[in-house]
Amino acid sequence: MYTEIEQQNLDIDWFFTDNNEIAFVASAGGKLPETIAKLGVENGVLSSYFKGLPEISEIIINPQLKDIIPDVNEAYLSDFINMAKKGIYAFDKTVLNNFFDSNYHLVVNPKTPLKLEDLSSDILEIILKTQFDEKLKNTKRIDISNFKK
Repeated sequence: MYTEIEQQNLDIDWFFTDNNEIAFVASAGGKLPETIAKLGVENGVLSSYFKGLPEISEIIINPQLKDIIPDVNEAYLSDFINMAKKGIYAFDKTVLNNFFDSNYHLVVNPKTPLKLEDLSSDILEIILKTQFDEKLKNTKRIDISNFKK
């Protein structure tokens, strides 16, 4: 379980699904969805699993990213690009240092998304705990208040 203090002070990597494809989010000190806050150690299992996957996809950097973050650079993009190359959509917190702001933006998406059917059963069981109601392929922004409880 992640406490609110941990959530406010850490940049926690977390994952969710649209019940078909997978996304990665960097929390940047933001409030986590309830399902992620409850995961605790299991979230670390997801993070290790996805970071260890091979690259399977070319990527597309969000063409509107410069409008959201004017000084985008390679150092900023690095982790997001690494996840997208594994077939995972990559999102970042839009308003930094505002714990209660629940908005995130797409940074990079994969051309060839990783599918739930490609996951092992133990990973599938964990990621299905955090589901998003919209299709990732059509999503440029997310609001974590829209996650299923």
